[in-house]
Amino acid sequence: MRRRLFRMLAPFYPLAFESFDLRRFDTVISSTTAWAKGIVVRPDAVHVCYCHTVSRFVFDYDRYVRELAGPLEPFARPVVRALARWDLQAAQRPSALVANSVNGAARIRAWYGREAHVLHPPVDIDRFEVGPGRGEYALIISRLLPYKRIDLAIEACRMAAVPLLVAGTGPAEERLRRLAKGTTTTMLGYVKDDALRVLLGDARVVLVPGTEDYGLVPVEAAACGRPTLAFGAGGALETVVPGVTGEFFHEETAESLAGALRSFEPGRYDPSRLRAHAEGFSPPRFIQRLQEIVEETREKHRP
Repeated sequence: MRRRLFRMLAPFYPLAFESFDLRRFDTVISSTTAWAKGIVVRPDAVHVCYCHTVSRFVFDYDRYVRELAGPLEPFARPVVRALARWDLQAAQRPSALVANSVNGAARIRAWYGREAHVLHPPVDIDRFEVGPGRGEYALIISRLLPYKRIDLAIEACRMAAVPLLVAGTGPAEERLRRLAKGTTTTMLGYVKDDALRVLLGDARVVLVPGTEDYGLVPVEAAACGRPTLAFGAGGALETVVPGVTGEFFHEETAESLAGALRSFEPGRYDPSRLRAHAEGFSPPRFIQRLQEIVEETREKHRP
């Protein structure tokens, strides 16, 4: 219910964020996919926006809005168009934009006409430990949204006769549960962190079947010593190393993923190399680089 309310209140978010009183601050750092980049700061202040992606209602209307709105889509369309106009204007406000991936920076350039620093998000790898990998299942950890292409993974695992566990909740959950009925897929719903770490450490392989903005889950899987099989596009290209931390399938079809699952050999991947890869995304490295970007931006904007 709260998730549905969040989307219903979307027309009010621009005004809400613009009303924040930030006059006391000479430096503001925001983290957002949509609304926070539109905050208003005083003329002499610096605003560095960590923009995880261009707002999906701007560049991916069909899969993000049309499918979620369903029969209400004709009513949603003019509202979303107005929000998209605001979003494009708001993206010009920050003093500097930081993207969470090269993929994200390319979208920012294409849709907002701005260059962005690239800084991969941190992963608290100390929360994870290398697992035994004794399970025979593939695992998806995801918000259940249409663009995540979990429907594709359900069909691919049915075709390849591979058990699939899906951990997560979201607007597409009811539809995905219907698709999964009678297949090799088990929908787990919400899973607590401790249980999720166990699932990761025991998985045969972790799946990323859609185009991700960044690709956080493959790094978490690597921290547990488990490989990832991902669609070869988007942010996963920056967090999966073929032959070292996983592999790609290259057509966004169930047939392509099923073929990759049949030939996948988890024993080829060295857990210690997977863990070493994950350590490159540690929080201290992220903090140091973010501080550097903020200082560079402050220097450029000094009178």
